Amino acid sequence: MRRHLTILGIYYRAALMAQMEYRANFISSFFLSLLWPVWVVSLLSVFFYHATNLGGWSFDEALLVLGMYDIFIGLQETLLAPNLGQVTEHIQKGTLDFVLLKPANSQLLATITSCNLLRLFDVLVGTSLIVTGLYRLGHVPTFEQVASFAIMLPAGAVAIYSIWLILVTLAFWFVRVDNFGEVFYAFYETGRFPVTMYQPWLRFTLTWIVPIAFLTTFPAATLLGKLSPALLVASVAIAATLFYVSHRFWNYAIRFYSSASS
Repeated sequence: MRRHLTILGIYYRAALMAQMEYRANFISSFFLSLLWPVWVVSLLSVFFYHATNLGGWSFDEALLVLGMYDIFIGLQETLLAPNLGQVTEHIQKGTLDFVLLKPANSQLLATITSCNLLRLFDVLVGTSLIVTGLYRLGHVPTFEQVASFAIMLPAGAVAIYSIWLILVTLAFWFVRVDNFGEVFYAFYETGRFPVTMYQPWLRFTLTWIVPIAFLTTFPAATLLGKLSPALLVASVAIAATLFYVSHRFWNYAIRFYSSASS
């Protein structure tokens, strides 16, 4: 584990140094990360101009859901999205050999070594929205609520990584997998708001088919003491299942890879 973390540290330091060479791009990315949540908060305000709650959530409570959305969109754009194009290019050009032959886990090297660290600003903005929402509510999470949140957050990260890994792995059979990524983004956009605001069929889909609720609504609910222990256990089970399936799928797909020298 330490060896793989060291390898990732080398990749990420090199990426940060390369990205900070372009100062204007660095600054513009920071301001864009600030402007996006301002727009979404404004949209949220429009909803609450006509209603006192949104699916049983007040405005300040919904800020926590929006914060979770920003945190995970930042993690996606930082680590997952850059690798989608990179792996596809390697497979199409037959250059995945350079990854598979390295003395490290091929799944790790192929799926999370490329990164856009400028999008970590979104994670900071999302955290700020959560803190703001809790402050406006006058709510201080208990130890149990913080502990539950500490479980939900990595479980959500593992779940979203596994979903992206499955999408990336499809590149072994399909020429364009970025279209699959766009479909996932379309589902993820619904996570900006509490899933309880949607119709029952869509709420079921966003909870158990495409588990967006476990990324945004449910982690926010843990900090407010609104999540049942059963859903906490379900989040861990879903994350573990998705990771196992995605890992096995990756190992299966490698058998169909043809290198440039084949």
